[in-house]
Amino acid sequence: MTATLATLRRARRLSQLELSLRAGVSQRHLSCIETGRARAGRETLVALLDAMGATLTERNQALLAAGYAPAHAERALDAPEMAPVRRALEQLLQASGAATPALVLDGEYNVVMANAGLSRLLGLLGLPPQMLQGPMNLLRAVFAPGGLRTLCVDEAWLCNEMWARAVRESEHLPRLRALLDELRPGLQPWFAAEPAGQLPVLAFRLRAADGRVLSFFSALTSFGTPLDITLASLKVEHLFPTDDLTRQALLAAESD
Repeated sequence: MTATLATLRRARRLSQLELSLRAGVSQRHLSCIETGRARAGRETLVALLDAMGATLTERNQALLAAGYAPAHAERALDAPEMAPVRRALEQLLQASGAATPALVLDGEYNVVMANAGLSRLLGLLGLPPQMLQGPMNLLRAVFAPGGLRTLCVDEAWLCNEMWARAVRESEHLPRLRALLDELRPGLQPWFAAEPAGQLPVLAFRLRAADGRVLSFFSALTSFGTPLDITLASLKVEHLFPTDDLTRQALLAAESD
């Protein structure tokens, strides 16, 4: 417990004084909790975790270390009680129409759901749509030698942005951090890259198998105030076409 609170505080670069002011706990009492001279009550511990913006996993770990029951479950996405969530995810995947590829990623960037638009995009890129039927990790697929990044016209831009985003998210996700550590030795250096366009979002261009250049921008959706660890990690990513050529190519692929 002592190491858990202190480690979480230091990871967020918070002083004891700043955390005590945020949580409404005296600095002296916080110091005693961190050194083990005092035991935090559950209410106090939750207030400290709230003040630090601790993730649901971190909250459970801190509560368990202090001798309290964990507050948040981690249900499998295919669990019966998650049926309403799956229906909501399906609706989000289909909401933007046939010309918008979309996928659901978990905290480690595993593709757990995808729409038909993503299969059509893979076909346009000359990739087998069947790759979505087995376990697929987006980071592995992009950053592996000869991976999906080689299809990107703006490879340096996309790789820099994707890697930076994953690193930021990994600060509080140990399993994602372990995956990045595994991938890091095989990365090539990407020089500083300019944005792919003037859009204020992550935009990128992909080379189709027939030589056409397909243009997209990415938009992410996540659950607000999730109470389950699995839900907290899920995000829906839509790849919106940025020009008529791309939109028409996806619509035509639907009719083939």
